[in-house]
Amino acid sequence: MFKRYSGSPILSPCKENDWESLAVFNPGVTFFQNKFYMLYRAIGEDIDYISHVGLAVSEDGFSFTRSPKPLLIPEEMQERYGIEDLRINPLGGVFYLTHTALSRPANEGGEPHQVGLIKTTDFTSFQKMGVVTPKYFCSRNAVLFPEKINGRYAMLHRPLYLTRTIHPQDFLLPREPSVWISYSNDLFNWTDHKVVLEPMFWWEDFKIGGGTPPLKTERGWLIIYHGVQDIDRFNKIYRAGLAILDLDDPAKVIYRSPEPVLEPVEEYEIKGAVPNVVFPTGLVEKEGILYLYYGAADTTVCVATAESAIPSLLAAK
Repeated sequence: MFKRYSGSPILSPCKENDWESLAVFNPGVTFFQNKFYMLYRAIGEDIDYISHVGLAVSEDGFSFTRSPKPLLIPEEMQERYGIEDLRINPLGGVFYLTHTALSRPANEGGEPHQVGLIKTTDFTSFQKMGVVTPKYFCSRNAVLFPEKINGRYAMLHRPLYLTRTIHPQDFLLPREPSVWISYSNDLFNWTDHKVVLEPMFWWEDFKIGGGTPPLKTERGWLIIYHGVQDIDRFNKIYRAGLAILDLDDPAKVIYRSPEPVLEPVEEYEIKGAVPNVVFPTGLVEKEGILYLYYGAADTTVCVATAESAIPSLLAAK
């Protein structure tokens, strides 16, 4: 379904900049003022493995010009060990940046993860709003719906601790880490938590998690999520899948791809800081083309495209 851009990776580590000299990956991307804006995760050292956020801008979605200095750096206590895997969520004329906030070192697992929220209208000034999920959820991979659902904000996220693995007595919980939906009136207090997607297919038997922010289509909310196959203790494979959620009740799954829509094939996806990874984090629709941005092997940024007519889903704007 998605065809890799022949010039991928489109962003690689920059040795001249010490904050992004080891890895650049898992970008949030949106279309703003007739340009593609990318906020990518950047690593410059492997002792604490602290993530900064870099900015890159493009007119065509393929050739990006990056800023020489980080756009966002960890400053607050809850994010002092990194701002990871940022997604860009347009909502009500504002861009809300969801990310994983690390209060403990990534090389120790970083748990408990919390979802952080940053607000901007112009990608120049930013308001850090703090964390919006409790530590006992250990949530990450959060994305917001681009409009309210029945009068409330809606968020997809992946709580690591809310499984039967952690709570074996609770049969209402999923067996493995899964994608949940939660609702809020103020973006800070989230309730009505419900499982949306659980691991189902062979390529996602270990865990799944959110990927791209939901894209509204005629037939439902389109998301590209990630699934992880457990080969053995030391080998996992990250692939991308597609799901469509009901427009009025996004906890209802209308369609889910039984096979991955993108998987590690190229050398830059197979070899890197974390091998065998495609990790989708940005999805832009422009002039009938879907641009899917993803991290490859936790080392570089790549893009793949598909004609909107292939899923025959995108609604007229």
